[in-house]
Amino acid sequence: MKNINILLIIILSFFYIGKCWSEEVNLYSARKEHLIKPLTDLFEKETGIKVNLVTAKSSQLHQRVLREGKNSPADVLLTTDAGNLWKASNENFFQPIYSELLNKRIKPKYRDENNLWFGLSLRARIIVYSLDRVKKDELKGYKYLSNPIFKNRILIRSSSNVYNQSLIAHMISKYGEDKVEIWAKGLVNNFARDPAGGDRDQIKAIAAGIGDIAVVNSYYIINMLNSDNKGIFDSLGIYFPHDNEMGTHFNISGAGLLLNAPNPANGKKLIEFLASEKAQLIYSNNNFEYPVIENVEIPNDLKRLGKYTEDSTNIYEYGKLSFKAIKLADRVGWK
Repeated sequence: MKNINILLIIILSFFYIGKCWSEEVNLYSARKEHLIKPLTDLFEKETGIKVNLVTAKSSQLHQRVLREGKNSPADVLLTTDAGNLWKASNENFFQPIYSELLNKRIKPKYRDENNLWFGLSLRARIIVYSLDRVKKDELKGYKYLSNPIFKNRILIRSSSNVYNQSLIAHMISKYGEDKVEIWAKGLVNNFARDPAGGDRDQIKAIAAGIGDIAVVNSYYIINMLNSDNKGIFDSLGIYFPHDNEMGTHFNISGAGLLLNAPNPANGKKLIEFLASEKAQLIYSNNNFEYPVIENVEIPNDLKRLGKYTEDSTNIYEYGKLSFKAIKLADRVGWK
């Protein structure tokens, strides 16, 4: 009898260990480890589900999922920009997520129309300008950046960057392709230099007197304000572009559940957790992006940027038009 009890304990122990091992989720994240790890650590603590984290650039993760195919161990793909999310969904990466919680928390404009992916944070593409050389009342919506008064004054990164592709796609959804092509030609004529470097480099170029106006993502500004470079903002202003036709362009980071996810239930739980108030607050404080759900206090760093009028366009539309945006930029010579 004693031996039977010992054997039973051993069997139950193996069953328990096996159960613990099965409680895991595999996350491919385009967000750097130090930004996403606080969230995955909290998820593990609250749920007991282990997160196996792989981080890389969006393009690298996309190619990895393609290579792995049906044998991919990934449950969740977390990536940046609506264009990347649309590309992944268009290549059948994702399966629909049926979640009342996600549908309730995340507005339709921040998610795929078939619930293949959900936005989890927001960033604005805004203007930094020289206080000495630009009058604030000269700044309006994005379309005014093609005005000849800004000849040789505009700084912006390459059109190969997905942030600019989504901005162009957004404008196509608002004004139509023909009008946006005319706008883009004017914008290129106003470049202070050929596009070079990232968003931080555009801001530094204003301070160096190379140009007067830069188009950048909002979180880069906060990163610089919290760094040794903060002094350059003594002579720079921040403006959220908007006019009576188009509000400020916002883009997203978001996640989807992979079609062949080995742990789909846990993948769904992770995405739902990332849409919780506590997770949104952590993400906003760590990554300086705006929350996608309501009633989350915006951190002071974001408040420093000022108030804005967000455009009403469904972010899903950017992805659908991203290919047209790329072709348009090529036609007008936006390098």
